[in-house]
Amino acid sequence: MNPGRLNKRIEVWYKVKELNDLKQTVQKDKFKTKLWAAIIPQTGKSFSAPADTKQAEITHKIEVRYRNDLKSNMHIKYRGRRFDIKYILDPYEKHEKLEIYVSEVVE
Repeated sequence: MNPGRLNKRIEVWYKVKELNDLKQTVQKDKFKTKLWAAIIPQTGKSFSAPADTKQAEITHKIEVRYRNDLKSNMHIKYRGRRFDIKYILDPYEKHEKLEIYVSEVVE
């Protein structure tokens, strides 16, 4: 893995369940860590959503150094953008890098 390609500073977040003032269970985002990463665009598509709104879904591959604490129920933030993790691959089970496949919905 070429560490020079990891030129983006991303944040990893996850959801936690908490009780609010009304004793209701709500999910809140909680910060996990910052990582150096490479963000590689993959595909994009445009579609119509309810109420005549247009949306675009863009998929990316994010590469980071290997670590075993990232899960597919987390999400990534980068410069005000949110990327939902679809799945995580460890290529050839080498434990050198992770390929995180994400989608970003742009409204």
